[in-house]
Amino acid sequence: MRQALVLAQQAAEAGEVPVGAVVVKDDEILGEGWNRPISLHDPSAHAEIIALRAAAKKINNYRLVGSTLYVTLEPCAMCAGAIVHARVARVVFGARDPLTGAAGSVFNLLQSDRMNHQSQIEDGVLTEECSQMLKVFFKERRQSKDNVKMQD
Repeated sequence: MRQALVLAQQAAEAGEVPVGAVVVKDDEILGEGWNRPISLHDPSAHAEIIALRAAAKKINNYRLVGSTLYVTLEPCAMCAGAIVHARVARVVFGARDPLTGAAGSVFNLLQSDRMNHQSQIEDGVLTEECSQMLKVFFKERRQSKDNVKMQD
């Protein structure tokens, strides 16, 4: 999770929502990603999707059986769907997402018996650090928007 936080910081420095993700299997990092939808002009460029793509490319297989995905923010429905399709065994996340979380906060797609695969979920890992990074990012974004409005 610490590596996911490092990647989340890269996202923040690039002006993206600070979310980082790492796919691990047998103590080896298979793929990493951070949020990049703004810079890549790609609504699917969430940290999890980028990390899953990198891991799949590394092992030449889209199925990441036996892997664990570490991510700083609870996956959304899009990412949860990709996680299920990739057959990720376990998802570990830091901060809950009460607006779009699909690992228990709003939906639980990762453990739905209607899906063809279920992932184990572990939440609350480095929650404070993950949450704080998001809070600081959005506070600074609101302040910069307020400053722009005051200058107009």
